[in-house]
Amino acid sequence: MTILNPMSKGFVGGIHLPENKLTESLAIEVMPAPKRVYIPFAQHTGKPAKPLVQKGDLVKIGTKIGESEGFISASTHASISGKVLDIKQHAHPVLGSSQCCIIESDETEDWASGVKEKHDHENLSKEELLSIIKDAGIVGLGGAAFPTHVKLSPPPDKPIDYLLINGCECEPRLTADHRLMLEYPVGVIEGAKLFQKILNAEHLIFCVEDNKKDAAKIFARENEEVRVLNTKYPQGAEKQLIKAVLNRTVPRGGLPMDVGCVVQNVGTCYATFQAVKFRKPLIDRIVTVTGNGVNQSKNLLVRIGTPIIEVINFCGGFVDQPKQIIFGGPMMGISQYAEDVPVIKGTSGILVTKEASIYEEGPCVRCASCIDVCPMGLMPTEIYKLVQNKKFLASKEYGVLDCIECGCCAYACPSKIPLVHYLKYGKSEVWRLSNK
Repeated sequence: MTILNPMSKGFVGGIHLPENKLTESLAIEVMPAPKRVYIPFAQHTGKPAKPLVQKGDLVKIGTKIGESEGFISASTHASISGKVLDIKQHAHPVLGSSQCCIIESDETEDWASGVKEKHDHENLSKEELLSIIKDAGIVGLGGAAFPTHVKLSPPPDKPIDYLLINGCECEPRLTADHRLMLEYPVGVIEGAKLFQKILNAEHLIFCVEDNKKDAAKIFARENEEVRVLNTKYPQGAEKQLIKAVLNRTVPRGGLPMDVGCVVQNVGTCYATFQAVKFRKPLIDRIVTVTGNGVNQSKNLLVRIGTPIIEVINFCGGFVDQPKQIIFGGPMMGISQYAEDVPVIKGTSGILVTKEASIYEEGPCVRCASCIDVCPMGLMPTEIYKLVQNKKFLASKEYGVLDCIECGCCAYACPSKIPLVHYLKYGKSEVWRLSNK
């Protein structure tokens, strides 16, 4: 096992959080297919997929129902076999509402032709691999859901020498990636090597925090290079991971490829392995379900499009009337407003709580705590004041677009100012004004 180079001091800022990873010892369970799924055509960064089906069509598991449209986009596929009931607006966990394909199950497990069949992939070219990944609708499963085929296609003047596989899973409570590494390490490694082949990257490094040494040992036994990093949030953010492992700094407004790196999540590796070897599109994912508001915490393999109420019921139902349901982790997750919101490709966790913390915002006391913990080296207190006063272009100069919305600033603020909310609003206004 390779330990982090002591010459690297890691990234600036960040915080040490109570981990509360109570599900790390729970093996992944396969949740039965739901009777009805709601599959959004927008589950990724970029342009929504173009619908390929209409009301009344019959589909099978893996049938492509939405075609990627434009350079940054991703295809969508049916996660159950059945009949298309409708294509209409439905609740969405990120966008609020989005066009969805509603499919009712025919209670069979019929797969589309060619899917789940073993294929020889050893001699496939880079172009063939990229085509399979694109066709399978693979996106980053660490949360951003950026189309994987795009991320694996840097321009010729941006050669990649390091491929970092992100198994940090630094968000509290979430253990889906950890369980994946423990239970399916070979698939993760095979997927990573496919990425390495596509990128022609000389170095492949598996990165985990030191609270997952059991996973690190598994990769080391497979003769892979592993870096064990200090457990600190947000260690799993791309730019912070690159700084901690390689001591390279991604420039302001830049991307990892600007410093010769690509970062891929372990879940993305496994999904790609399944797509290339078995032609299985991205129709399910591992989700951690936890919190004091649900009877049984679990790590589940869930079909895309499954309503959260069905996931909760599979976990024994609510303990009491929940006060909050969050998609994702407690730091970067998004609170939900409806029980029929579906699991999407980027859903890493479902957190159910019996209470909701509501704080009264106080005045800024100029303590600089938010500046100390910001992993991007920003001044959240100054940016939030600019946004408050609708000086959006000035906030851009102060780096509002570089904010990764990790929540460290709001967590550290003694006055309980919802700094992330202000910065997210500021970013949206800057983009709106820039696109006028």
